[in-house]
Amino acid sequence: MLETRDLLIEIGTEELPPKALRKLSESLTQELSQRLQAAGLAYGSLKGYGAPRRLAVWVQELTASQPDRVLERRGPALTAAFDDEGRATAAAQGFARSCGVPVDELESLESEKGAWLVHRQRRQGAPTRELLPDILAQSLQALPIPKRMRWNDLSVEFIRPVHWLVLLFGDEAIPAELLGVQADRETRGHRFHHPAPLYLAEPAAYGPLLETEGKVLADFSVRREAIYAQVVEAAKKVGGEALVEDALLDEVTGLVEWPVALAGRFEPDFLQLPEEVLIATMQDHQKYFPVRDGQGHLLPYFITVSNIESEQPEAVVEGNERVIRPRLADAAFFYATDRKESLASRCGKLKKITFQEKLGSVFERTERLAQLARSIAISIGGNGDWAERAGLLSKCDLVTEMVTEFPELQGIMGRYYALRDDEPAEVAEALREQYLPRFAGDKLPGTPTGQALSLADRLDTLVGLFGIGEPPSGDRDPYGLRRAALGVLRIIIEAELGLDLRLLLERGCQAYGGRLTESNTAAQVHDYLLERLRGYYLEAGFRPDEIEAVLVLKPGRPWDFDRRLKGVASFRELPEAESLSAANKRIRNILRKSKEKIPPQVEPGLLQDPAEQALATQMYDLEREVSPLLERQDYQAALRALASLRGAVDRFFDEVMVMVEDPALRANRLALLERLQTLFLQVADISRLQS
Repeated sequence: MLETRDLLIEIGTEELPPKALRKLSESLTQELSQRLQAAGLAYGSLKGYGAPRRLAVWVQELTASQPDRVLERRGPALTAAFDDEGRATAAAQGFARSCGVPVDELESLESEKGAWLVHRQRRQGAPTRELLPDILAQSLQALPIPKRMRWNDLSVEFIRPVHWLVLLFGDEAIPAELLGVQADRETRGHRFHHPAPLYLAEPAAYGPLLETEGKVLADFSVRREAIYAQVVEAAKKVGGEALVEDALLDEVTGLVEWPVALAGRFEPDFLQLPEEVLIATMQDHQKYFPVRDGQGHLLPYFITVSNIESEQPEAVVEGNERVIRPRLADAAFFYATDRKESLASRCGKLKKITFQEKLGSVFERTERLAQLARSIAISIGGNGDWAERAGLLSKCDLVTEMVTEFPELQGIMGRYYALRDDEPAEVAEALREQYLPRFAGDKLPGTPTGQALSLADRLDTLVGLFGIGEPPSGDRDPYGLRRAALGVLRIIIEAELGLDLRLLLERGCQAYGGRLTESNTAAQVHDYLLERLRGYYLEAGFRPDEIEAVLVLKPGRPWDFDRRLKGVASFRELPEAESLSAANKRIRNILRKSKEKIPPQVEPGLLQDPAEQALATQMYDLEREVSPLLERQDYQAALRALASLRGAVDRFFDEVMVMVEDPALRANRLALLERLQTLFLQVADISRLQS
């Protein structure tokens, strides 16, 4: 039975970036787990901790050493190792010398493939305590830290300066130096409540000791749940419900070690501001949780989470109220100032803002958006005039005082200002919807004008950046083109818009005039969008071969792609699918290998064999039956109908020789197969389906 001990690792730092804390903690836990396993060190369980000033991992029942290993090195075959009289050959002697042993200490290895000389050497496992410093160093180096920093005159780098390090294995502190500090067994408590060192007798004492004496809830999930419960309770005490967004909850959890939720108040007059302004002020700027009433309206309260348990909580509340009051007053001033000028009157100011150095100003961009959005809106049955107007106004709120101070409110403020200017309600709504979807899974624009403007915005960006040779590469995507591409596809597919991407991309290129320097920009962007389709549908659960069966046709309409793909997925569940897929593979190979010219039409008089006559007759009947289904894009019904060809196709290949000597007969049979293949290719290339 191998000896086991618990291990505690803690890296004590200056305050870590709150938005990154959860990911850092999870990554450290994962990296340690992988490296311990790679070193052959077994453990019972592993728990990560993450707080503003620390990252820690508690490994339970970690083996005290690696297991002993037998290293096996294979030498020459036995037939080459010994001569007919059983004497070792030069090959055997050379192998023995390389292993540092005489020939008679070598063993043999026999299997079905033959027999060889082999040298087996038992290697004792290294003690875990000797391996841990290097394992930890590698794990820390692998953390997802985009920008590391140095401190003092040290050459080491980390996300924040490191002040202490705990490396405790059982009751033994492992002597090691990492990130410029010497490891020991002392942790630190809360910066204000308990700044003195805390002695750790064993790893299991870590969490309880910090909580009871150090005033630190080191477990991220426990601290998060505590904050949520306190915030909800504090809101109830003022007669409301807390608005708790997950992102803010994670960030606040990354800001405090000992959370204490307190309710503050602001003047009710500020409720006349758009609620998005109030929420942005509280959430994004102050990290407060807003409070709503039972009907969803904001109340003049907020919940702040303090990092200290003050003896005078009213003083903490008063301080926070003093901070938020001028921020809300500034917002009210910006709102009043912006409304003195119409949104449309700001268009000229966009000429001074560069969209991209090679692609002109934001003003020029709005002109392109207006043109493209109008075209899209007309194509989907929307109001072209509204879409054009929305395009011209789409970026005007960028030069307002409010959006300058609160960039996250772009589009939202444009909607408020457009409504005040008596713009059509759908135009105003489109100014907000142009930014949807903002992230994976986000809601989509709900109005035709919003859909048209959102698509125009993303397509203009894709065409422009590809057109000047700035496509995304590897992990580099500074303009968010992957997100833009997915947004285009989601809007068209999920809103069931019958738009032709090729046509839209050509129009987008034309709108740029002579600014684009890359040839075939529209084709490049179209191929890029098709590749994004692959990822979109893989995530949705479709199989790679199903996607490839449609993708190979390079369809220009994403919604049509969606219907074809669902038709293929349904078809493959039919009992005829595997046989017809194999037959289509055979047809493809026959046609590809044939070097002769295939006639454009099948000559009925040359159909001699009953099997080919039967196939042709059924195929002609199905062409007439399937044609209206294809027009309605009912690809599931079309493929179900085509599945009835299985018997005729199987019989054809069983009874008919295609590549016969007679050139006319051979050409006619090739024409029949090509027509059959074309019939299936009107939906997808089912020869791509795997069994």
